[in-house]
Formats: sequence, C-alpha cells, structure tokens
Amino acid sequence: MKLTSIEALEMLEECEKEATDIGWIKHSICVGNSAGKIAEKLNLDVDKAKTLGYIHDIGKGVGPFFEHVMNGFNYIKSLGFDEEYANICLTHSYLNNDVNCTAGGIPRDIPFRTEFIKNHEYTIYEKIINLCDLMCKNVNMTLEKRLVEIMIRRGVHENTVYHIKEAQKLKKEIDDMLGFNVYELFPDVLYN
Repeated sequence: MKLTSIEALEMLEECEKEATDIGWIKHSICVGNSAGKIAEKLNLDVDKAKTLGYIHDIGKGVGPFFEHVMNGFNYIKSLGFDEEYANICLTHSYLNNDVNCTAGGIPRDIPFRTEFIKNHEYTIYEKIINLCDLMCKNVNMTLEKRLVEIMIRRGVHENTVYHIKEAQKLKKEIDDMLGFNVYELFPDVLYN
C-alpha cells in the first residue's frame, strides 16, 4: 500500500499530540521538504521523497527514542504500507551499508537490523534521505555544521571520523548527480 506526503504529515500531526518534544517532528518536516527539492532536480517522484523524509523518524513517536529505527520499521509494516516506507525507518541512520557508520556511537546489536543494512541495496531515495537527515535540524544546515551539532549533543565516538568521511562521500555523490553543489538548493544554509 502506498503512502502519500499528506498522509505522512497527518501521521506527524498525530504524534505531535502526544509528544513531549516536537524537535524530531520539525526535523522530519525539514528532511521531507529538502528531499522533495533534491528529487525535483533529479526528475524523481517528489511526493515519494517528501513522504519518506516525513516518516523516517516516525519511530520516535511510537516508542522510545533510542529504539526509533526498529520502532518505525515495525510500525510502518504493521500499518500495511509497502516495504520501502518501512525500510526508510531502518536505512536513514546508517551510511555505507554499515550499522557502525552512524552518528552517536556504535549501536546495540540487533541481528536483523545489522543483516538488513549490510545486505540492502540503498535506493536513490534512501540516499537522499540519508543526506537530508544530516543536513536538517528544523532548518537546513551545511553537512559540516549539522555534524558538529550532532557531536555536541551526542559526543564524539570511535566511529565519528568514519561517519563524517562517509557523509562527505554521500554529499559528493548527490552533488555529482545534480551537477552542482546541493547547497545551491538551500541558500538559507549561509545564514543559520
């Protein structure tokens, strides 16, 4: 079953009613809107990119924050939506097909998640969401500024340098696909 950006925003509105912290909701909206802009320039399905961005962190609204990846995956699957919508909840936190390539330290071992990430072929939409997740707080930021913001909040860990290098490679990959620096789509990054 397909999910639309309007339905995804409605899901976020429902989560907001119960949320004690809506920062992740504002972040998710920024990710979705940013992904839509990139998708439009790449002649991809804009609504699909927005939808995936809006729901990537939905697990934060349906269970403990620290388990949001698995919570979101299981929640979206339980609603009967197509796998790509559940998959974004898993893939958005991990670069380079490696669960250790994430911000905030080495995650707790969940064999299903580790195997899924290791063997999953990331779609262009998943790569766009990965990048936007690392460029958005509640506004667009440069990748570098956002990574510093994450390090200030979560600390520096043994995988931090690895994650930063892979994030930079991902940005270059998207820049190359666009034929220009992705920041050109977000001139506000110069002012925040």
